[in-house]
Amino acid sequence: MVITYELQAECDGARAGLLRTPHGTFKTPMFMPVGTQATVKTLTPEELYDMGAQVILSNTYHLFLRPGEDLVKEAGGLHRFMNWKQAILTDSGGFQVFSLGQMRKIKEEGVTFRSHLDGSKKFLSPEVSMDIQMALNSDIAMAFDECIPYPSDYEYTLLSTERTSRWARRCLDHHHTDTQGLFGIVQGGMYKDLRKKSCEDLVDMDFDGYGIGGLSVGESKDIMYDVLDNTTQYLPENKARYLMGVGTPDCLVEGVARGVDMFDCVFPTRVARNGMAMTHTGRLTVKNATYARDFRPIEEGCQCYTCRNYTRAYIRHLFKAEELLAYRLVSIHNLYFLLSFMRDMRQSILNGTFREFRQDFWKRYQDA
Repeated sequence: MVITYELQAECDGARAGLLRTPHGTFKTPMFMPVGTQATVKTLTPEELYDMGAQVILSNTYHLFLRPGEDLVKEAGGLHRFMNWKQAILTDSGGFQVFSLGQMRKIKEEGVTFRSHLDGSKKFLSPEVSMDIQMALNSDIAMAFDECIPYPSDYEYTLLSTERTSRWARRCLDHHHTDTQGLFGIVQGGMYKDLRKKSCEDLVDMDFDGYGIGGLSVGESKDIMYDVLDNTTQYLPENKARYLMGVGTPDCLVEGVARGVDMFDCVFPTRVARNGMAMTHTGRLTVKNATYARDFRPIEEGCQCYTCRNYTRAYIRHLFKAEELLAYRLVSIHNLYFLLSFMRDMRQSILNGTFREFRQDFWKRYQDA
């Protein structure tokens, strides 16, 4: 088995572990920065490494369309192509395809869709997704699934969940490489019985780990937490659990509390480009007028490059002047914040103080 997970400690439902991959052993729970098109926007791999990023995520759908998996393979694989020396997880392309709406058509064989780049007709299936991800040679590939919209009725969700299980089997049957692990993806919408059935189907197939998909798609956070409670309990303790597309501090704390090990989200870099910085007390919109003469760092005590060198006033000036450095500086801060936050949370699990960490977080944090 290429990917293995070792559980080191548990505390009030939270888990601390080690994830072993072909490109190193990494500490969980962890947040994975998203490098959609083989780059985490505005940052270099060296900067990500220096701030403690362990695993990054790249996007099968986007790399399939541009530059193409054959070119990446010719370059020596995704690690060499983008100069990232640690682990990479590639998603299956399922979420991006299904977000195309009317531009795609789902059948049992796979999905036909129109490229968002040039409108050309493309086809993705479990087998094609596996071929692309094997060519990219990421450390962890994800099974091709259907991510349904919220809300979806029970009848459609049942059909979709069953299809996702059949596609998962096809992914396993087609996946053939000893340099890459494969995770299944749990679906089932917001229906607890379907989530349980999806877990049982995938666990029977014995994947290297399990993604939890179809959440953070428009439902309330209370619903998401309730569904999580009724999902992780059916996943094996000796395999990694990955909540897909979640990356705000409140959701990270509550996800970890429910036994999740891995997270990813474009949120920290996307909101950075809109001038929003992440702090321990909530979101700070640094381009607002109130910070025009504020010569403090984004967050007092933060040791990121941005906070050690620049003020809120200067960063606000950069946004108003539409200078690209503004995007970089807030992106650096936001990713450093999340990576440090996850390290502190992991330490609290090892120390047996996760309950206090969670309580302290909620005393300070305000979700804007």
